[in-house]
Order: sequence, then structure tokens, then C-alpha cells
Amino acid sequence: MASHIVGYPRMGPKRELKFALESFWDGKSSAEELEKVAADLRVSIWKQMADAGIKYIPSNTFAYYDQVLDTTAMLGAVPPRYNWSGDEIGFETYFSMARGNASVPAMEMTKWFDTNYHFIVPELGPDVKFSYASHKAVNEYKEAKAIGVDTVPVIIGPVTYLLLSKPAKGVEKTFPLLSLLDKILPIYKEVIAELKAAGASWIQFDEPTLVMDLESHQLEAFTKAYAELESSLSGLDVLIETYFADIPGDAFKTLTSLKGVTAFGFDLVRGTKTLDLIKSVFPSGKYLFAGVVDGRNIWANDLDASLVTLKFLEDVVGKDKLVVSTSCSLLHTAVDLINEPKLDTEIKSWLAFAAQKVVEVNALAKALTGQKDEAFFSANAAAQASRKSSPRVNNEAVQKAAAALKGSDHRRATNVTARLDAQQKKLNLPILPTTTIGSFPQTIELRRVRREYKAKKISEEEYVKSIKEEINKVVKLQEELDIDVLVHGEPERNDMVEYFGEQLSGFAFTANGWVQSYGSRCVKPPIIYGDVSRPKPMTVFWSTTAQSMTKRPMKGMLTGPVTILNWSFVRNDQPRFETCYQIALAIKDEVEDLEKAGITIIQIDEAALREGLPLRKAEHAFYLDWAVHSFRITNVSVQDTTQIHTHMCYSNFNDIIHSIIDMDADVITIENSRSDEKLLSVFREGVKYGAGIGPGVYDIHSPRIPSTEEIADRINKMLAVLETNILWVNPDCGLKTRKYTEVKPALQNMVAACKLLRSQLASSK
Repeated sequence: MASHIVGYPRMGPKRELKFALESFWDGKSSAEELEKVAADLRVSIWKQMADAGIKYIPSNTFAYYDQVLDTTAMLGAVPPRYNWSGDEIGFETYFSMARGNASVPAMEMTKWFDTNYHFIVPELGPDVKFSYASHKAVNEYKEAKAIGVDTVPVIIGPVTYLLLSKPAKGVEKTFPLLSLLDKILPIYKEVIAELKAAGASWIQFDEPTLVMDLESHQLEAFTKAYAELESSLSGLDVLIETYFADIPGDAFKTLTSLKGVTAFGFDLVRGTKTLDLIKSVFPSGKYLFAGVVDGRNIWANDLDASLVTLKFLEDVVGKDKLVVSTSCSLLHTAVDLINEPKLDTEIKSWLAFAAQKVVEVNALAKALTGQKDEAFFSANAAAQASRKSSPRVNNEAVQKAAAALKGSDHRRATNVTARLDAQQKKLNLPILPTTTIGSFPQTIELRRVRREYKAKKISEEEYVKSIKEEINKVVKLQEELDIDVLVHGEPERNDMVEYFGEQLSGFAFTANGWVQSYGSRCVKPPIIYGDVSRPKPMTVFWSTTAQSMTKRPMKGMLTGPVTILNWSFVRNDQPRFETCYQIALAIKDEVEDLEKAGITIIQIDEAALREGLPLRKAEHAFYLDWAVHSFRITNVSVQDTTQIHTHMCYSNFNDIIHSIIDMDADVITIENSRSDEKLLSVFREGVKYGAGIGPGVYDIHSPRIPSTEEIADRINKMLAVLETNILWVNPDCGLKTRKYTEVKPALQNMVAACKLLRSQLASSK
């Protein structure tokens, strides 16, 4: 019985690639040094999988930024503003597309389906001249072969690539992107020919858009694409991989009828209904890559249950046609439990990171051939039983409080217009008030202080003194810049979710459980293993300390329940909404304590609310109902004069704008600049928004500093569709990943643009 891994984490067990990338971007190391770090990591990963007994090992899953940008490079689809010369795409062009440069902005970044991973959105149109401009897929296959590992090269499929793209600036928004299929398929044919010549026997095309709600012409594009590629693929075994959800019946029929395709991969963790389709209509003679090991969570697989599923599938497709696989790429999990020596022993026994999941996949494959590792299966069963019975998982008081939420929709008693009037009388803010999203740059010195405090190398008194000094510096800077509503900069927080999880019950934490979010940005998701509650206040001390340093309003900064949920590894033994309601009650306690302490503006970030939206429209309403309800629970009891802000970032919000309105926040700040101001189109189309709103005026994920004129132009575009009295001016997101040399001039220009427009608005009256 064969085994397969869809993809693997690329940052390295100690974030080696992250540090290599940042060193290269800062000009401290060469391209050769970056490539050496990446090559060492790739070789290590391939050898690890080979040693574990995996038969189908992926290659070309190791991206320097993301796999969609890799495909854009492969196709030579570089927007003209980057002045690409037309030769093999190197780091300068590649990273300019991802991050922008001194003269031009980056391409749009958005979430990869419903994950916290991001990708750079291709910009396409009828005039794009496609060419084979990156040989990465072939080079990595050869690299693996040179060390004796025959891999399965992985490429984003042609239809998914086009469906994830957008019309370039200046191209009609209605431009049919699938009309470019005939132009990109010749490039795919070149890549396939080179892979065959290099000795590849398998190739994997990732086509995850097949799990979405597709129209008939979109499904027809798959049929057309693979019919066109059929002769090129002759002599290769071809796997089409899908993941993240059930595949609809019509898409399943299209997929399993594709010409030249010998194998189909399905997510059988998030797509359990797909089993019924496989049982009824799976084509004979084809391979089934059964994704039974969860690639998106860190819980140990229930091996006995998976074995039952696999034996059922074996009867359907045949022993020699079943391959045990992960549900999706392991990119979305932490790397290796071996790096967690301090993790609680009982909780550790319940977990499996990427390295352990590789072992699970192979153990299941061997068990199907009669080589069951009884000791391994027995230990797994004991851990499953321990988790179900552990008293640390269940808290009766928390469960009762969450159950009592049913029957109320938890809305504030006064409508938002009346609340904004009451808040303005208290706050007395100017028109177009300026603010930032929360975090300020995390300097090397600040990280050192936090690290030493955690390691008990400095006392709590020394730590508090250092953090207070940092807050004072951030407050004074904002006052110098003349920003209206201040933040304390979050110097005490390494990560917005981890910080709160560390202070809530029911959470566990790792030392090295890093997961890539985009580029070099890594996050360390907390693990929600049990019922959640708040033992004591979490932010009141720091918020009141910051407020005491200024007469200007200081925002209290919280992470919302939906974002904490979506950015954590969540327990899989109860519905997600039940866990979310528990978190909402904990945040509600914190909101009430902040208000009592005199904080008049409280921001409850829901950066990941859109991210958790199910991929299928039929499931949207249920998710949005409990997600929005969870947010409202957090602030239902505050006074009208307490202003509730929320923040959302880097997603397509247009299709959920009515749910955003239903959150009933007083002010929302929201990503706008990097997505070509797509958000503003909602308001141009007549959606009425009565609360305060701050569409981001510049992209903080790029080192580029926008000019005063550029920001003023953006604000004017907003004023064309939004009322002056509700518009706020702010960056797209928090500033923690930027340097002060970038932040100061950018905020200076933002405030200058705001003052310029205030003056123009005053003189026009």
C-alpha cells in the first residue's frame, strides 16, 4: 500500500528560511546564501520523507513567497510596472511582485481559500505575453533526483490558476480570465516535456477550486484544459489533487472524467461527504489518494477510525489503487513535536505535527498491507481515550454559560447613529480622524526584553519598566505626528492571538510551533484543547498605563473571538461555534473591565472573520450567523459613549458586507489599498453604511513609503462614496513588521494628507 504527502512546511523547524529571507531583503546576505539555506531545507525534507517510507514525495512545494506567485513566475505573467526584462525570473522581480519596491507597489495579497496562509493574486488581461520564465519545478525535481529521491513535481493547475487571478488594472472587470487558457497551456506543455525528459514518472496538479461552487463554463474549462494536455501527459501518471472541502457532485463527475488523468486526491477530513460519491461512481482502474490524515490541524490521527475508512475504500477501488495521503499540504501545521521538550506531556500525547503526520500516513499504509505496528496503534488509541476523559478538557460552568446564550441575539440597545453622536460629544474628534490599527514596530531590543523575561533572565520589575518605556516612546511619537486616536503599540505582545491565549484557560502553547502566513511572516497558533474562560484581566494594566501618558483617546486593544478561533489550532471534539461562544464570553469580561477602567475606545479585532467563511455558499449563512453573533456578545453591555472598533484585513469583503454591518461596531477599519480599493465598489453600488469606517490608505506589508499626494488621492476616492462624518483615516493593518524608518514618514504623510483635505473641505463650505 503506497503513501503520499500533498505538501510540507517550508520555513524549517527553527524558521531557517524566514531568517534567511529577511537577511537577504535587508541586504545582509547574498542570493547565493539564501539559495543555500533553501536547498539544505529541501534536501532535509525529501530525505526525511524517504526515510519514513513515503512513496509519493512532493517537490516544487518549496516557495520563497507562495506557490501561486511561483506559477506566475513560471508563466512569465509579470505586470509591466516591474520592468521585467523577459529572461529567467530572479529574486529582484519575484520579490518586487510580492513586496513592492521603492518605486512601485506590490501585487494584491489575499487569503488562500479559508486558511490563514496568503498568496499574491495574479494580474492578467488580454495583452499579457506569457512565456516559460521560471524553471523551478524542473530544477527542484532534478535536485531531489540527484540525492536519490524520485519526487512527484507539484504545480498549481491551469484552471485554478486562472480562477484565482484578477483582471489587471485598466482591464475590464468583466474580462473572462478563462479565455487565457489557450495562452497558458503551451507553457504547461513545456514544463511537462522538461519534467518527462528529466525522468519524472508522476506529476501532481493542484486544482482546489474544484471544491467550490463552480458554474458550468468553469467546469468545462477543466475538461478543455486536460484534453489539450492529454498528449503531452502521455507516459506520465497524473494526479489531480483537491482539498479543504467536499467536492460537489457535478465537479466530481467532471474531475473523474478528465482525459489523461490517472489519480484523484480528496480531502476526507473536511470532505467526509465525498466518501458517498467515491462509493457510488469512482471510475475503475484509477488511483484514489485518500486524504485521511488532517493537514490543517495538530491533533493525532485516530488511526483505528482511519483504518476502517481506508478498508472501506480498499473494497471500492481495489488494493493496488488506494494511496494513503494527507488531506492537504502540511504547510498549515507546525513542523515537528521533537522541538517541544517543555510541552505538557499529556497534551503532547494528543498531538501530531507535520513530521508525526508523515509517520501516521506511512503507518496506515503499512497496516493495510498486514504490517500493522501494534505498539504504535495501541499508544495512539490510549492517547485518544486520554483526551476524551481528561478533566482538564471540560469545564461545566463554562459550558452552562455558553448554553445560556441561546435565545438572545445580543444587540446593543441604541442604534449606531445615536451612539456615534453620543461618542462624538465625549471624544470631540475632528473630521477625518486619524488612527493606526494597533501594533508598532517590534524592534530587536523589544524582542530581546520579552525573550529574556520569558527565560527569567530579567525580573518582572525590569520587564514592566522596559515595556512602559516603549509605550511612552510610541505615545510621544503619535503625539508628535498629531494622530488623533492613539494606540499603545502592543510592545508586550509577540502575537495578537498568542498573547490572549496565554491568559485564557483551555489553551496550550508551543515553543516552536511556527506556521507560515505569507512570505517570511510566521505565526505560532495556540492550541485550544479544552473549555475556555478568563481567569483574570488581560490588558487593563497596559491600556490604563498608556492612557495615563496622554490626554488623547487611547484605544484598548483586544483580539475578537472569531479571530482567536480561526488563528488557533482548534479542538475537534465539539462544533467550532461552541468554542467561539466560550471565547466571546471571556472577551466580554475583558471589555467590561476596560470600560470600568476608563478606556472609552475599545478595538476588538476580527481580522480573520472573512477567512473562516466556508468555501460553499450553502454553508455561509450558518457560519456568519454564529461568527457575527460571537462578536456582538463581546460588547453588548457597554455604554453608548464607549466606542467599539473592529479591524479586518486582507480578504474579499464585498460578499459579506451585510454581515459586517450586522456586527454593529461603531467603527470598522479595513484593508483597502492593496486590493485596488475593491472595497469601495460596494459603496459605489449603493450599499448604505452608517457606522464609522476607515478603509486603509496605504499598504503596510510593503516597505514602500506612500507620498502625501497618493494618500490624499485615496482619501478623495473614499469621500466620493462615503460621508465625510463617518470616514476615518488609517493604514491597512498593524505596523509590527515594518521599521521605524518606514513607519514615521508614512504616518507623517498620512496625517499631512488628512490635514490638507480637512482644509480643502473647510474652504469649500
